[in-house]
Amino acid sequence: MRGARIDRVELRRADLRRPFPAGFANRLQGRRVRAVDRRGKYLLVPLDSGDTLLMHLGMSGSFRVDRRGSRRAGSGALTIDRHDHVVFTLSNGAVVTFNDPRRFGLMDLIGDALLVEHRPLEQMGPEPLAAGFDAAALAAACAGKRVSLKVALLDQRVVAGVGNIYASEALHAAQLSPLRRAATIATVAGRPRASAVRLAAAIKIVLRAAIDRKARRDHDARFRVYEREGDPCRRRGCRGVIRRIVQAGRSTFYCPICQR
Repeated sequence: MRGARIDRVELRRADLRRPFPAGFANRLQGRRVRAVDRRGKYLLVPLDSGDTLLMHLGMSGSFRVDRRGSRRAGSGALTIDRHDHVVFTLSNGAVVTFNDPRRFGLMDLIGDALLVEHRPLEQMGPEPLAAGFDAAALAAACAGKRVSLKVALLDQRVVAGVGNIYASEALHAAQLSPLRRAATIATVAGRPRASAVRLAAAIKIVLRAAIDRKARRDHDARFRVYEREGDPCRRRGCRGVIRRIVQAGRSTFYCPICQR
């Protein structure tokens, strides 16, 4: 999409999680895409009009990119799925289709001046793979928090987009119990303890490893703890067995022996 002009926008329904903004398709058509960025789990597409197309995949949303002229055999038309809700036709010949069976995704158009005040973005913490995210930032965000460490990692104000799976994985890598209070990784003054140093490093390691596996399409790689309830712990020398508990409505997997 970067650098292309949006020639046509087809809305196959009036809403996703919420209705599309007034004049959504008309405000997009004829505009050129300046960039394609991301903040947390939001996709940000700034346009030459000064608006930004803000999108969220929800739980089941995905994009498919076709080339104009790719046809379903014998039909004379682009392949269409009943869950294809928004279709962007671009000047470079690409057709970008948003598919969302459960319709929890969203799309909005926000002026540049208002984007910095957009509440979900304004309150979002640092990106976990950004240089600005380190043990000091993590400790400062967790200082004084009475919630569990696992629940704190799912708080977008603490760190953006770690997610449930990799919170469990990072805590295991850092040998920290998901049940311990978040404030314990910081001193009274909000400075990082050794546990914060380990956890910040572990978050970066498990996310980079996951991205690398995805790039290599290594679908057989198993998690160390996630969805491994009842399996032996994979840490060398540990005789623990992985347990599953529920925290804030989400499944947590951990080893009660090596995670303290």
